[in-house]
Parts: sequence; structure tokens; C-alpha cells
Amino acid sequence: MHLVATAARRIADAVRHDYLLWVLAAAAASAAASDPRAISGYPALVDWPTVEALAGLLILTQGLEASGALTALARYLVARIGDQRRMALVLIASAAVLSMIVTNDVALFALVPLTLSIAASAHLPTVRLVVFEALAVNAGSCLSPVGNPQNLFLWQRSGTSLLGFVAAMAPLCALCLATLILVTLMAFRGRPIQITAALATPIEPRTLALSAFPYVPFLVLTDLHHATIALAIIAILFTLGARRVLARVDWSLVVVFILMFIDLRLLAAQPWIHAAIAQLGPGQPGHLYWIGIALSQLISNVPASILLAQYSHDWRTLAVAVNVGGFGIAIGSLASLIALRMLGQRRAWIAFHAWSVPFLVAIAAIVYSWLSFSH
Repeated sequence: MHLVATAARRIADAVRHDYLLWVLAAAAASAAASDPRAISGYPALVDWPTVEALAGLLILTQGLEASGALTALARYLVARIGDQRRMALVLIASAAVLSMIVTNDVALFALVPLTLSIAASAHLPTVRLVVFEALAVNAGSCLSPVGNPQNLFLWQRSGTSLLGFVAAMAPLCALCLATLILVTLMAFRGRPIQITAALATPIEPRTLALSAFPYVPFLVLTDLHHATIALAIIAILFTLGARRVLARVDWSLVVVFILMFIDLRLLAAQPWIHAAIAQLGPGQPGHLYWIGIALSQLISNVPASILLAQYSHDWRTLAVAVNVGGFGIAIGSLASLIALRMLGQRRAWIAFHAWSVPFLVAIAAIVYSWLSFSH
């Protein structure tokens, strides 16, 4: 009962201060009031496998954090990396490479808690590090069909091979990463890392085992479209072995994602959006590129890719556009929203856009020049 009460208090506190959740809930309520008959179709708008995968990853990463393993790894890194710029480059490169192999949100679930553990022991620009990790996973994930949901959708729709898709996206990935490295070198100084805490948290073997051993099987089951079974197994394991971890999970983030699917897909289905897109001429590659970027800023890049695929068979240009559109406003990529939520600081939203919006402007122009030359 104590754990239930603790979880209830945490959820109530999170909901009370979660303005994004309130905005999304208000938008859904407004849509429901304008057309009550459509409410029964709202569950079908939600990508439940994604929500289930998110819930499972939240539990596993919270378990890793509670086990003390991330603190131990942070202690190891702090002892061997002497300055802030090198630390930033290591974390950002790790985020980019990991997002090429697994999805960009999984990469963030692995690295953001580690970054927070490092920051707890050393004087580091925590917010800026997490912001750049969010940029890195969006840059790295554009290379691979499995790096993000829009690539998976467009790869399946294109009919090309995995290597063919990677070859088509490699120049974009290279441009994004090269630009990100240059910006990173300017954003972080080579000043020595100042240790501010001892990082002496003991490791809890049982919690670590519960979190680490099911991690890969969970990802495999999810990838094989068995997210419900995977989440059920994780929930049972932690209910029996580490219920306190379940009480500390940010369940309001799951609600935010459910509401986002509903709101964004309702918005994408609006006739005025379809009419506006048709008038902009998405059949032309140059037009498709800028429409994809702009629409990603409005409804996120996954719904944008699904919507624009109805107007053009040019999957390469569309893939480039929606991946570039993942930068800029936080809603452009769900991975960015996850990073900001895991960071849990209001000022992070300002810091994110201070870096991400100029990055979008720069990379959009650079990539457009490349596309114009390559065509």
C-alpha cells in the first residue's frame, strides 16, 4: 500500500506540473466536444506497440538507475575523461552510433540517465549535454531503416534493400553529423571536469539483474511485434522483484504519448491540411523537401511522412525531408520530447530550441544545396 500511495503522489505531482500534458488533454477534449461521435475511434489512432515499448523502456531504465550501475559507469567515465569537450564528444558520438543500431528513443533511454549520473558527480552543463544528445540521435538515426519510425515506414514502402536505403541516406547522415561535431566543438569548452560528489552509491545486484538481463530480449520481442507480451513480462518481473522501481516511473510520459498520437493524427486528418499540401505541389522534389520539413514542425515527422507519402512516390526526398524536420521545434521528433521529459527541467525547453532551431535552419540549407547538386 505504501508503494501504491507513493506512486500515486508522484503521478499527481507530475500531472499537476506537466503543462504539455494539459495542453494535449485540452486539445483532445476540444476535438471530442466538436465531434463526440468520433471519440470511439480515438483508441485506433494510438500506436499501441510504441506506447507499450515506451512503458517497458521506462521501467528498465528506471531499474538501471535505481540499481546504482549508471552511477558506477559515470564514476568510471569521469575518472578517465579529463575535460568537458571530450566528455561531450564521447556522449554525443555514443548517442549517434547507438541510434544507428537501435531506435533513437532507445539510445536516449540508455544515455540520458547516464548523463544525469555523470552530472551528479561533476560540474557539467547538463542541460546542454542532453540537448546535444537529442540532436545526435536524430542525426545518427537517419542513416538506418530501424533508426526511427519514419525511416522504417518509408523503407518498407520503398521496396529497396536495407543496404540501398543506407546508401541513399548516408550523405544526409554525414552532413548532419559533421555539422553537429562542429557545433559541439564551439558549444563546449576544453575546461577540466570538476568533481563535486564522491559517486559512492553501491550497486544492487538483484535490481541490476532485473533491469539488464531482460533488456535485449525486450527489444527483440518488441521488434518482432510482440510489444504487449514483452511489457507484460517486464511488469511481472518488477512487480515480483522490485516494485519500488514501478512507483518511480514517469507514467505521465506514457499518457503524453497517447494524447500526442490522438491529437497529431486528428490534426493530420484535417481537410484543410490536405488541401494546403495539394496546393503546394508536393510532386516536385524541391517542394516536397520544404513541405516535409515544415509539416514535421507542425505535426511531428512520423505523421508527416505518412501523410506526404500519399502525394509522392519519391521516398528518398521525403525521407531526407522528414529526418531534417526532426530538428527544430521539439515536437518535430518524439525522441526530442523524450529527452526533455527525462531531463525534467523547464529551462531545458528554452535551451533546446536555442540550439535546435538554428541547427535546423543551417542543416536545412546545407542539405538543400546537396539535393540540388545531386539531382
